[in-house]
Formats: sequence, C-alpha cells, structure tokens
Amino acid sequence: MLWNPEIETMSQDALRSLQLDRLQRTLRHAYEHVPLYRERFEAAGIHPDDLRTLDDIAKFPFTVKSDLRNTYPFGMFAVPMHQVARIHASSGTKGKATVVGYTRSDLEVWAECVARSIASAGGEPGDILHVAYGYGLFTGGLGLHGGAERFGCTVVPASGGFTKRQVTLLTDFGADGLACTPSYAVNIGETLQAEGIPAEQLKLRYGIFGAEPWTEEMRQRLEQLLGIDAVDIYGLSEVMGPGVAIECREEKNGLHIWEDHFFVEVLDPETGRPLPPGELGELVFTSLSKEAFPVVRYRTGDLAYLIDTPCSCGRTHRRMSRVKSRVDDMLIVRGVNIFPQEIEAELLLVEQLAPHYQIVLSRQGALDTIEVHAEWRSTADRDAVDLERFVAAVERALHTRLQISPKLVVHPPQSLTRSEGKAIRVIDQRNL
Repeated sequence: MLWNPEIETMSQDALRSLQLDRLQRTLRHAYEHVPLYRERFEAAGIHPDDLRTLDDIAKFPFTVKSDLRNTYPFGMFAVPMHQVARIHASSGTKGKATVVGYTRSDLEVWAECVARSIASAGGEPGDILHVAYGYGLFTGGLGLHGGAERFGCTVVPASGGFTKRQVTLLTDFGADGLACTPSYAVNIGETLQAEGIPAEQLKLRYGIFGAEPWTEEMRQRLEQLLGIDAVDIYGLSEVMGPGVAIECREEKNGLHIWEDHFFVEVLDPETGRPLPPGELGELVFTSLSKEAFPVVRYRTGDLAYLIDTPCSCGRTHRRMSRVKSRVDDMLIVRGVNIFPQEIEAELLLVEQLAPHYQIVLSRQGALDTIEVHAEWRSTADRDAVDLERFVAAVERALHTRLQISPKLVVHPPQSLTRSEGKAIRVIDQRNL
C-alpha cells in the first residue's frame, strides 16, 4: 500500500520539475529571512535567482553544524517566534545544542513523510505502533508518533527504558509495529527470551529502526530475534527528523528519499566533488518545503551512496544506501582508518557472541591499542568452546577485515551495558 501514490510514483521529469520550483522558493525564503544565508550568499557572489537548474545548487555555500551552534538558539529561524509551533534540539553533548523549529505546516509535512515511511515498512492504517524512541527534545519519539497518528495507527507512546515493561506492553497490547533504535530492539528481543516469551507469541510484523548506523548482519539478527521485517529509517533533526528516507519492505535494499521535500547530494567529504551513484560519500541535504528552519546544502556527516536503479515496490523516488558510518565516527588507530560498523559486522557472524559490543581505545606509551569487548550469548556457548582458540580465531577475522590487530575480551552474558536509546559503541581513553 502506498500512502500517496500520486507523489511516490510520479515520473522523474515531474519530480525534478517539482524539486526545481521548491528549491527556488526555499533559496529565496532563506535569503530573505535568515541573516546567515544572506551573508553567505552575498559573500559567494550568488543570488537565489541564479538557480535555474538543479545542478546550479552546487554554486551555493554549505551549511554545517557549527553554523547552528554559532547562531544559537533561534538565529537560523526564518519565521517569527509566534509562528513556531514546536522546538526540538540536540543533546548538546559536544557543545551548544542545535535548535530547530517547526511551523504547523512543517509538522504536517513531517507527519506525512513519516506516514509514507510506515506504509513503506509494511504498516497499515489501524495497526498498533509501539514507539520506543525517546520523547522530548529528541525528534525520534514525537516524529514517529505524529506520523503514525496521521497514518491512522493506534500509538503506544512507550518512550525508552523500563525494558521489561516494554515487553509487557508489546505482549498485552498486541503491537503490529515497533519503532526504536536497532540496539534497543536487540535489548527488547533478549528480554523477551529471558522472560520465556517466544517471538511467535507477539503480533509484531515489522520494525522501524534508525537513529544509529547498523549493518545487514544486525538486520538478520533482529528479524530472527523478533520474527519481523526490519527496515531502516533515516532522518536528522537539522533536516527534519525521522522520515527523510526509509527502506521498503519489498526490497530492503536502499532507503527511498522523499524527494518532493528533500534535495540530496552525495559529495566527496574532503573535496566537495559530486559523486556518481554507487560511490560512497557525504550526504548533503537541502530542504524543499520547510518554513521555520530551511536548510541549504546541509553537510550531515553521514556516509552513504545513491542507488539509481528502479525499485520493485514501484516508488520512483531515488534510494540511498543505509548510512555506512559518519565522517566523525572514523577511528584512526596506528594510521589505519576503522569504522565501528566493520567490527559489528564481523562480530555478528560469530554465533556464540551476543549483538552487544564496545570498542575501547587507549594508549601505551606512544602506541595506540584497541580492545573489542563482546559477550557470550549464553554460558553454554562459553562452555562449548576452547576459549584460547576461539578468541584467537575471532581476532584473526577482525585483523583480516580491519588490517589491525585488536584484542578481544569476552564477558559473561548480559554483562555489558544495554542501550535504552542510541548505543555507546566507542570509549576513547587516549586523551584522558
């Protein structure tokens, strides 16, 4: 079922024409109402009227996260505060929070995008959707909530935490869909097992998982653990929130970007050069319909690639790959570039290990060291192997993938800290 077939299956020519019209309006709106954009455009010698084709967007300057922090709290807003219906913000753990605003129209567009996304995941009006994303200033909980209500779902606003209670609600209320981070979904699945509740006892059909990068191996583990179709949803508060793009249940191979509301570029993160489909680069988004907080060429820091081949679901909006990692997630250890998702993918191939891990970086003298902390799925798995040989085999596999030799430390079952939101995968002690 398509939420809006006229939009989601429109021809490429019609879609590009719509994008061009909305992009021209967005640039004018940003230029006329956001001082930073006016200054940046004039410094670059560019005016909104200079955009005559979609390719002309490359002439306009980038927006980066520090711009939002430097204009904190409301300097990037393009409407007066009495027109702002809601405010969201980041946690501000790396500095000042990034603050975003929404008019009532923005909230309606957001709800529509999320409603389409639920349909893409296999949802149907009348479903019960259990939302275990955090509520509050984080966009996850309220974003999924609003879209689910727009779509016609019954929403269980569970938020995060209290995992045993989550399991009780999922069992007793008979949810059809689950929305949360993939790491928290694993936590829920393991709690189900610990409570002796088989996945077949739930009514769950699909899971909508996002807010952190995850791997195909994690999808397979989640689908096995919960008996569902697991799809990836993408979004970030600076661009809108969850619902910028999502996988369809039919293929689970690339996320459909709602291109009537978002213009996407994939660029070389170092040079800014545009990259062709299939080549990994940084996602850069320009909003096409936002009123309170338009963004022009926002550098997300997320690494993915575009997929231009048609999808069997019938949607014509281009797809992007699942986010492989973030530019700032890359770890440099002894001159080698490492992404946490590479370690996750390798660990999930080892059936004796649970899908929980942490990477601990430290320094001995002038030499960086890396430890991978994992845990046994069960005591029986631990007792069934020769520990020394098992650890050596996993360390060899990690070395083959990473080209560096980490030390593997395997802990008892259920001993690593569980995520109730975004998982903390890396602990860097090198500069402490």
